[in-house]
Amino acid sequence: METRRITVISAGLGVPSSSRLLADQLAASTERQLAAAGHAADIEVVELRDIAVDIANNFVTGYAAPRLAEVIAGVEASDGIIAVSPVFSASYSGLFKSFIDVLDPKSLEGKAVLVGATAGTDRHQMVLDFAMRPLFTYLRARITPTAVFAGPQDWGNNDDGGSPLSVRVDRAAGEFARLLQEPGTRQKPAALESLPFEQLLAGISGPR
Repeated sequence: METRRITVISAGLGVPSSSRLLADQLAASTERQLAAAGHAADIEVVELRDIAVDIANNFVTGYAAPRLAEVIAGVEASDGIIAVSPVFSASYSGLFKSFIDVLDPKSLEGKAVLVGATAGTDRHQMVLDFAMRPLFTYLRARITPTAVFAGPQDWGNNDDGGSPLSVRVDRAAGEFARLLQEPGTRQKPAALESLPFEQLLAGISGPR
């Protein structure tokens, strides 16, 4: 049985956090659907609030403290990312963006990504398509067609007047699980060959 390594990033600030609750539901559904397809899931959950000081210090010193370095390495080694942020000022939180900024810009290239967001009103649900999706598209990640937003009415309610949260979670997690099973998911892009300056001047493109 092949194992897919998944890092779950929650940028929630409260305890308990609705962002963490949504992240846990997405991770659990993904694990179930991978298991149904014959794959195991190795899931690590990262609460960004626990390393917020390390993230801030990294900007000032350029040095990642051991715990932050461990998290960064985990993201780089993952096959896929589940990323959930609360919404502040009509966008993802500053803590969430700060963590993304300390990553190597190439570390998410080609990775499967499932995004989610939480807020106190449904008016913020477009943050998924106008903020989070463009961010991960810029980083050349492979993003699921379905993203999941959860508002206050979604918690403890089986029918929100539209699609129940559990249905949206399962749909998005199913798409994520399929991305994780695609051939080449675990392969890193090949490094570009660097030619000697003399060859470049001579117009030689490479070995023949």
